[in-house]
Amino acid sequence: MGFTDGRRITGMYTAEVARTDRITPHMVRVTFRGDDLTRLPRRGYDQWFRLFLPRGDGDTDFTAVPEGFGLGGYLKYLTAKSGTRPPFRNYTVRAHRPELGELDVDFVAHGDTGIAGPWAQRAQPGERVAFIDQGRGFDPIEDAEEVLLVGDESALPAVAGILRDLPRETAGLAIIEIPDPADRQDVDEPAGVEVRWLARADPHDRPGLLALDAVRAWIPERPTTLHAYLAGEQQLVAESRRHLVAAGVPKARISFTGYWRVGRAG
Repeated sequence: MGFTDGRRITGMYTAEVARTDRITPHMVRVTFRGDDLTRLPRRGYDQWFRLFLPRGDGDTDFTAVPEGFGLGGYLKYLTAKSGTRPPFRNYTVRAHRPELGELDVDFVAHGDTGIAGPWAQRAQPGERVAFIDQGRGFDPIEDAEEVLLVGDESALPAVAGILRDLPRETAGLAIIEIPDPADRQDVDEPAGVEVRWLARADPHDRPGLLALDAVRAWIPERPTTLHAYLAGEQQLVAESRRHLVAAGVPKARISFTGYWRVGRAG
């Protein structure tokens, strides 16, 4: 499907907070519940969505949320009253239990910076949210002999979802950078995929540099049959892609998205 193809998907879903849990020092899991979540398609891998949150400065008008996020939907959102329309950010499905009408979403918790992370840390049961499904960015390539998955903590839910849904005979490497060793999570990787966790010496060190160094030190043995997936901080993604292309990996075999940039609010 690819990251850009998701713009053609339509469908708005509402839910409310069921519970929250700080699962690691820098990650908060929010479980949402609602009848709409029983009909949300389960696309697997790194399924992502636009998440519209309640405002912290007054009433929130969720009627401003469009059915889709193509040009028309985005214009509808922009023309809604700015003082009441819900802010939104992009997030990944961590787990979906349609039979229960539940959805887990993991938020990086880094103090009061940003919008979604601080909200997740103080979210209360019953708070209303809305979603627009945007498909997934990872589609398996049938002739891939090896996969390379790279991400920082912001991409951990996406990488974990891909590892969970990869065919069990898949071989490859996953590089996941995290702020602290205690931020490591249990993931369900195929036996042939090595998962390499890289914890920063100081949680406040610039994110992405450890993972980028690891990518630069890795040379694919069969670059033309590799399938690479890069996500997280923009420099990590851009420089990793540049390294892989120089190593002979065709651009069409690299799925990539920069979630955020150091020095810029997400």
